[in-house]
Amino acid sequence: MIQLPPGFRVGHWSDPAARTGCSVILCPASTVGGCDIRGNSPGSRELALLASEKSMQEVHAVLLTGGSAFGLAAADGVMRFLEEHDIGYATPWARVPIVPSAVIFDLNVGSSAVRPTADSGYTACSTAQASVESGRVGVGTGASVGKWMGLERSMPGGFGAAADRLGDVVVVAVAAVNAVGDVLDKQGGIVAGAKGMRNRWAADETHYRLERPPLTANNALGNTTLVALLTNAKLSKVDANRMAARGHDGMARAVKPVHTSHDGDIVFVLASGPVQCEYEPVAEIGADLTAEAIRAAVGPPANVTDPQ
Repeated sequence: MIQLPPGFRVGHWSDPAARTGCSVILCPASTVGGCDIRGNSPGSRELALLASEKSMQEVHAVLLTGGSAFGLAAADGVMRFLEEHDIGYATPWARVPIVPSAVIFDLNVGSSAVRPTADSGYTACSTAQASVESGRVGVGTGASVGKWMGLERSMPGGFGAAADRLGDVVVVAVAAVNAVGDVLDKQGGIVAGAKGMRNRWAADETHYRLERPPLTANNALGNTTLVALLTNAKLSKVDANRMAARGHDGMARAVKPVHTSHDGDIVFVLASGPVQCEYEPVAEIGADLTAEAIRAAVGPPANVTDPQ
């Protein structure tokens, strides 16, 4: 179990039978947010306001959800929970919760008729805790990896977490891993991915992971790696966005191929701000933890078995 930076909480709603779910990150007051989108096929809500030039300076929660665009409905439940707790951006008429959200595509596993709803998002908030662990829970319930050879040769993905600290600065990465690519260890070996024939990885047969059969919207739809980096470091909104971009360096260390036409890869950064720090080391810790959280999401290295 990994302890989150002070004030942060993470909660899940999972439906193992339908193989879908959602995960919510609740933020302490005055949290600054940023994000960086690299995948070509993202699904999201309220990400534009995280851009460095936008005026909004606070984030109250982040939703990571299955169900593709349908799953964005879970954000309504997150907003309801926050409003009930008087959390949100103050206006003269109401507090408006700021809940950037992003999705993975899991409609091609389990039941495509079951998706996270507003009640799912509310439940995830209600169960949120100050610690987190890796597994096939929440948004990672129906995730899979190694789909560059087709869904039938893929392996389970999941929800992963990793943490480190530098003095008083704490950084935690959480990741929902539902990628086209294989997940790699630090040496470039495959942890989980596309299965080949004769008890080999498919990548052993084609080094550049040539698409066989060619990836199309019909046979590869359903990918994305979503990462959130949580820290008690004091970062400007500009630096939060820069750190999110650096997080993609870590994603590229752990997923191959990454940022494909069929992925919606996004990295969020949430900085609660009490601890002064130098940007560079914190950003590099974030990149390393991104890779470690992705590896944790798929568990220990898998054994290759012939899928036929």
